Amino acid sequence: MATSYKDLGLVNTREMFAKAVKGGYAIPAFNFNTLEQMQAIVMAAVETKSPVIMQVSKGARNYANGTILRNLAKGAVEYAKELGSTNPQIVLHLDHGDTFELCKDCIDNGFSSVMIDGSSLPYEDNIALTRKVVEYAHKFDVTVEAELGVLAGVEDEVSAAESHYTKPEEVVDFATRTGCDSLAISIGTSHGAHKFTPEQCTLVNGVLVPPPLAFDVLHEIEKQLPGFPIVLHGSSSVPQDEVKTINQFGGKLEAAIGIPEEQLREASKSAVCKINIDSDSRLAMTAAIRKYMAENPSHFDPRQYLKPARENMKKMYIHKIVNVLGSNDKL
Repeated sequence: MATSYKDLGLVNTREMFAKAVKGGYAIPAFNFNTLEQMQAIVMAAVETKSPVIMQVSKGARNYANGTILRNLAKGAVEYAKELGSTNPQIVLHLDHGDTFELCKDCIDNGFSSVMIDGSSLPYEDNIALTRKVVEYAHKFDVTVEAELGVLAGVEDEVSAAESHYTKPEEVVDFATRTGCDSLAISIGTSHGAHKFTPEQCTLVNGVLVPPPLAFDVLHEIEKQLPGFPIVLHGSSSVPQDEVKTINQFGGKLEAAIGIPEEQLREASKSAVCKINIDSDSRLAMTAAIRKYMAENPSHFDPRQYLKPARENMKKMYIHKIVNVLGSNDKL
């Protein structure tokens, strides 16, 4: 028996993307695997009056179980109301779906948005697979994100050694023939906490600065597809204070570098209306836990160290919403 996302109180992305493109801001898409991440996302979204996309990767479903995650998302809507949001706008989105079957399973089980990532396939195969998912999803008013171009880096089971920028000359043909609702593009973002090798960066005042995003490619894509919702994956900024905390308390993260926030802020003023952030949440959580454990070696109740972890993630989410994406007060 299929579950509709509407019964869970969730929304799809269509309306929020249209508003974000017009309004020059981006919707946060935060990945979650745990209760604490979910709570932090909802608290941050309610406090800032922001719409939010809660993302589940294939790896997250394997880790936490699809049924549990779906019910956490339903709980997120109720929790947001309890915290005072009269009309929360929460999307449950499949991040990096790699098969039609996985997307179908998510659509049948309460997801309001799915991503089909055929970016590693030959162009025509990517179109055929995306089209098949779109035809199924649209029967249930579920929105579909597709990807054109390849991002480097590793995220859960998604891995590519090198990136290939999206070709602006392909986007109209691709969007028209697939019927997708939004398009993830490759302009220099990448997955994971180690987005760039030190060799790819420039040293400025002793700090490694990554190569800038290819805004020329983004603007060309916008010209080709005016007003069409564009998505940036792999957009964690890898906050250096969190990396420093992790390393200070026994961690070993070397040369962890992300996308500078001012570049993401600039991107969000364009047709980029969804920005994916996962590694920053992991770093915020781990930094708080490492610090707590080092300072309280006799404690063993998980609530004791997960509470500051949740608080640190919430602080990070609020910062992203207000200072980077500009989606606050957009409910």
